[in-house]
Amino acid sequence: MSTRAPAVEAHNLIKTYPGDVTALNGMAVTVESGTVFGLLGPNGAGKSTTVKILTTLARPDSGTATVAGHDVLRNPDRVRRAIGVVAQKSGADPVATGRENLQLQGRLYGLTGAALNRRVDELLDRFDLAGAAKRIVKGYSGGMQRRLDVALGLVHRPEVLFLDEPTTGLDPEARTAMWEEISRLAGDEGLTIVLTTHYLEEADRLAERIAIVDRGRVVVEGTPDELKGELRGDAVHVELREAVTERSPLRDALSGLPGVHEVLLDGRRVSARADDGAAAVPVLLAALERAGASVAAATVARPSLDDVYLRHAGRRYSEAEAEAAAPALATAGGSR
Repeated sequence: MSTRAPAVEAHNLIKTYPGDVTALNGMAVTVESGTVFGLLGPNGAGKSTTVKILTTLARPDSGTATVAGHDVLRNPDRVRRAIGVVAQKSGADPVATGRENLQLQGRLYGLTGAALNRRVDELLDRFDLAGAAKRIVKGYSGGMQRRLDVALGLVHRPEVLFLDEPTTGLDPEARTAMWEEISRLAGDEGLTIVLTTHYLEEADRLAERIAIVDRGRVVVEGTPDELKGELRGDAVHVELREAVTERSPLRDALSGLPGVHEVLLDGRRVSARADDGAAAVPVLLAALERAGASVAAATVARPSLDDVYLRHAGRRYSEAEAEAAAPALATAGGSR
């Protein structure tokens, strides 16, 4: 464990928005220096609000936070000097060239002359943008724009880099390239990176530690391997042909099965943990058959972050994302 002070600390952050919408409900995180820390959760969980507070773009209703040793409320200017931020939406000027964007960013942080030109050239080379340096940004591909966004966040050599959903909207090839670059940043420069994402695979691959965020609070934190390792045995998932009602006899039929734990029924899905998944499937299927349930499919897998989320948040990750998307869809449809 590092003896250095944490790069980021936040305690009991509360934030509400008009309409009595609670964005943060006691958010607390600690990020060790030189690590990649992932805030993982569905859209609307509170990740971006947390980043806005940590980067001085919003104030909490209550709670405390420090970044690079500076209090975000008492010393916001010092925080801004110590951080780089890559927001969900690009901050680049679309009608300026890649080089012009980087030069402007450098000047904002006090770089001039030869030092500025060297840093711009270094970043253009690093992010494979040298050949497009004189092209205006609105002609860049999505992947190129995102690489430029990260380069902009690094011009002044920050201590902490915040990446808010850095790969949203990218195609699989561009996403993989961005993952590789983030890994290099952490490994080569020892940079502290705070990554928000709603992609389970992204958090699993990139983050050394993960805080799973649900409804404005952290429900569990640890390394990906620790979190998955806490779920002993295998994950067994059964898809039924018909949905389960609250009074279904299946609940009693599946309780106390040998080698089967943590049975959860949700609609047409039955999820459980098993000491031996292969041995548990016939036991589960037989119990379902005796209870009159018709099975469409059954799968066995090693524990995943989706299973971790299910245990600690009480619902599947896909369900949480659908829940978050519902208000937006309703608003778009004019229902409110």
